[in-house]
Amino acid sequence: MSDDFNMSMRKFLKQVGVTSQQAIEEAMRNVHGTEGRTFDAKVVLTIDGLDLEHVVTGKISGMGDA
Repeated sequence: MSDDFNMSMRKFLKQVGVTSQQAIEEAMRNVHGTEGRTFDAKVVLTIDGLDLEHVVTGKISGMGDA
């Protein structure tokens, strides 16, 4: 794979990771009583023109009220 491809993919994945973490943390802060709870999470990645739909599922533990 080309260097341009690798750099663009890494940049995209970094943006996905950072912005997703920020969104999850904000959502957790806005809901009281998440400590001790587990939330089902799902990410759906699609790429137009490649007929790609990739689904990642997992669980996220709640955080204590700050």
